[in-house]
Amino acid sequence: MQLLDGVLVSAHIKEQIKQEVKEWQAGGGKQPHLAAVLVGNNPASEAYVGSKVKHCEELGFGSTLVRFDATITEAQLIKEVERLNNDDNVDGILVQLPLPGHISGDSVINAINPDKDVDGFHPISQGRMLLGQPSFLPATPYGIMLMLEYYKISTAGMHCVVIGRSNIVGTPMTILMSRNSDPGNATVTMCHSKTKNLKDFTLNADIIIAAIGRPKYVTADMVKPGAIIIDVGINRIDDATKKSGSRLVGDVDFDNVAPLCSYITPVPKGVGLMTICGLMKNTLLAAKLRTGKK
Repeated sequence: MQLLDGVLVSAHIKEQIKQEVKEWQAGGGKQPHLAAVLVGNNPASEAYVGSKVKHCEELGFGSTLVRFDATITEAQLIKEVERLNNDDNVDGILVQLPLPGHISGDSVINAINPDKDVDGFHPISQGRMLLGQPSFLPATPYGIMLMLEYYKISTAGMHCVVIGRSNIVGTPMTILMSRNSDPGNATVTMCHSKTKNLKDFTLNADIIIAAIGRPKYVTADMVKPGAIIIDVGINRIDDATKKSGSRLVGDVDFDNVAPLCSYITPVPKGVGLMTICGLMKNTLLAAKLRTGKK
């Protein structure tokens, strides 16, 4: 079993991005600038946004954190997004999800200028991805593809089972893994919470991408020897042995599944770090594309 180490891979990719930013600016390019929008004070969202801002600084990007109280209305939030759309200094916009229940996440995402949609969630970005046209890829699936590429894992002809059908991870993963590309060229099956006899599918999978949001959902009896496991889940469970009283686990029962695998991602220090890489690469690309249009 080989660990797919998000710490190692993300460090490598971030160094590449940092060097590319230096070369871009040395040639007269503008500093890439990411604007992050945070609504409310959800602790997990606070941590995610804080990490993104920190990475911007590390890589030589500019960043703006725009915070709003959870009582902001949908109309007010969309107006603020439109303000960022019109800010020529801002290359990429991300709105941290989830949003408070009274705000439609789809409406807010749809308000983002597709040229600044560095999370890859806008319908135009998703449509371009579906058609195989150049687009901003959703950050987590993009990060997974970068990890497979780094480890030179050839997925052509493999059977890939994706567990989860969200527009953020599951659905775009099925598209990217089935593309005529490397990584890609896999035969893909999408499974989800309503799939009957899930085990029948996973036992025939060469690759399992678990993104269903249930702790330790994929167990050892669901995995065939030699399979490749990509665990997207980040779940907090109680653990009395930890000072915090809890710990993070994935959607895969790592301790019991890992001995069966050829490759597996850990949680934490796996896919989560690759998501940041995908976001940063998208932001740099946005800066270059926007400059080229002027």
